[in-house]
Amino acid sequence: MKTIRVLVADDHTILREGVVALLNGSGDCRVIGQAADGMRAVELALETEPDVIVLDISMPKLNGIDVIRRLSKELEHSRILVLTMHAEEEYVLHVVRAGASGFLLKDSASAELIDAVRSLANGRGYFGAHASRVMAQQVKQPNSRMEDPYRDLTSREREVFHLIAEGMTTKEIAKHLSISTKTAENHRFRAMDKLGARNSAELIRYAAKHGLLD
Repeated sequence: MKTIRVLVADDHTILREGVVALLNGSGDCRVIGQAADGMRAVELALETEPDVIVLDISMPKLNGIDVIRRLSKELEHSRILVLTMHAEEEYVLHVVRAGASGFLLKDSASAELIDAVRSLANGRGYFGAHASRVMAQQVKQPNSRMEDPYRDLTSREREVFHLIAEGMTTKEIAKHLSISTKTAENHRFRAMDKLGARNSAELIRYAAKHGLLD
């Protein structure tokens, strides 16, 4: 029996350690790394190239959606299973577009998580009942498919967006990024325009709603 090498990334220690114990006790899975934030998840994934990455969406330093986008481009054989408490339709659509191969809610049964990891390791996708319903609805009504304006932000606009979400002022952002206040303000306005936000408070609400808070 081939051992499935798994990386687990979640900022909640008790939950992460529970997932690790569950997978290590499954008989055919071996957790080769743990990460408590998105940046560390990327580092470990690139170092170890696991078969499956079990990943939360809302994590410090780098959110799960950006982790998925990066790793789906850089790791050809690693498959990503999102394990989250966020049941909203938009989360399912965001992670699928980003490149995830599976989606499971944290209230799922332990046996289903193991089944999902095995499915991904064998080259298949795995989407829990809720995610499957969301995806089926999108197939029936493709014109209702949600836009993802976050993808249209440039790398600098994303940096500014996340710093605003952390509570920084325009002047603080300019200093942090070593750019002028005017340039920082221009990036802020462009990000607001693309995301349909009227002010910084709405940018923060957008970040919270879409699981983009670091």
